[in-house]
Amino acid sequence: MASWTPEALAEAFRYATDWFGVYVEELNALNVYPVPDGDTGTNMHLTLQSARRELDLADTSKMAEVARAIAYGSLLGARGNSGVILSQILKGFSEAIRRREVLDAEALAEALRQGAQAGYRAVMRPVEGTILTVAKAAGEGARGETLEVVLESALEAARQALEKTPELLPVLKQAGVVDAGGAGYVRFLEGLRGYALRLPLPEPPKVERYAQTAFATEEFGYCTEFLMEGVEVPIEKIREAVAPFGDSLLVVGAEGYVKGHIHTNDPDGLLATVARFGRMVRTKVEDMAEQHTEILAMAGLLEEAPPPTGLVAVAPGHGVARVFRSLGARVVAGGQTQNPSVEDLLAAIRSVPSPKVILLPNNPNVLLAAEQAAALAKEAGKEVHVLKTRTLGQGLAAAVRYTPEALPEELLPEMEEAMKGAVTLEVTWASRDAELDGLKVLKDKPIGLLDGKLVLVGETPEEVLEGLIRLAQEGKEVLTLFLGPNTPPEKAQEVAQKFPELAVEILPGGPDLYAYLGVLE
Repeated sequence: MASWTPEALAEAFRYATDWFGVYVEELNALNVYPVPDGDTGTNMHLTLQSARRELDLADTSKMAEVARAIAYGSLLGARGNSGVILSQILKGFSEAIRRREVLDAEALAEALRQGAQAGYRAVMRPVEGTILTVAKAAGEGARGETLEVVLESALEAARQALEKTPELLPVLKQAGVVDAGGAGYVRFLEGLRGYALRLPLPEPPKVERYAQTAFATEEFGYCTEFLMEGVEVPIEKIREAVAPFGDSLLVVGAEGYVKGHIHTNDPDGLLATVARFGRMVRTKVEDMAEQHTEILAMAGLLEEAPPPTGLVAVAPGHGVARVFRSLGARVVAGGQTQNPSVEDLLAAIRSVPSPKVILLPNNPNVLLAAEQAAALAKEAGKEVHVLKTRTLGQGLAAAVRYTPEALPEELLPEMEEAMKGAVTLEVTWASRDAELDGLKVLKDKPIGLLDGKLVLVGETPEEVLEGLIRLAQEGKEVLTLFLGPNTPPEKAQEVAQKFPELAVEILPGGPDLYAYLGVLE
């Protein structure tokens, strides 16, 4: 094949994403703790899927639009260390092709080279033996007169580099595996070649071994990510600001958006530092030791016998997730605008070693997916009980009553009783003008919800928060208040001081789209 039109390139990218999806679990199983991160296959696949969604919205008759969709979509959807690096490789690839009418063999080879170079530029301290090494080899090896030959030569060079990664990273050699991110890049190139040769999608390989074993704990324990918009300062300034917080640092950007990834022991301080540079759109903080334990459980490598009952909870915001984890729950990220899939919930259920599981959806939009995941888990021999918590307040109150040594039939009545006594307060901003229940709502103005129902509008988040507390405080003694990523703690303290009769605990790490999330009990 001499060249791809913009439409053909878009189709090739979609096909390569599907091809990659076949190998997600295989790639996840390659991960070695503490090499980041524990779900490389998932992270890279989600990054590719985000780019594909942008392609579906783009005018794919124009190469510039195809290039923009791949670069922009992969940046917004980049997950984990490997996903962010992949997004930068794709950004470099896209910049190399955006002015071309078609993608021929020469242009494809040059785009692969420029993609690898962009990946290296994005990392403050590049490490050989990773996806960077494999991408560089692919770019250097790419040559030929047709697209098929270029892809074949790039793929062969990438495979050879992948096989050498254990010699460059001792932790890989110790585990007897190749680098997961590099393997993912090979699978992506295979997908492009598969499209060019019209190959059918392969069958998923059977995963029989997980590389994650008892490696020493990493110095920095939290994988922290952020996405900001409206950023006007140079990316280098943000990199300098966050560099002292940890390692595995990536800060990249495009079109006013900045995406960051870092391993740190102070995720709250890190997020507070970067929040001053723009408006926080999304954050994610994962406890890597917890991820390690989950994978050991899935591989059946935990030494102790599991308790009879496990707990899975859906939670947005790293602070909320941290509280759920402290109560013994396995956490699935999700909430408003980020509802987890059935697959996400099922994976979390499977990662719990206990034979019986209680699932807390904590959002009415997650209930159906939770029930479907429970049914699928039952088919696989796992007993799952969905406790229909519709708010985070209900979920947190229920989780307080959880004891892993007790059976679900003992726990569920107590957890149901606890959830009925909790009230959830939410302060966020209106996404559009509307009139609901007699309240006139203006776009971008603060609004307040009690147990999911709109009850207040105001001029400031603090005004709305105070109003919500006054409406719901009767008979309550404790207020747990989670702060949104852009909310100063002193603002919350000023409101709390107006309610001396309440025991108020203020915590960072609330949902991204909220100023405040509160639970009254």
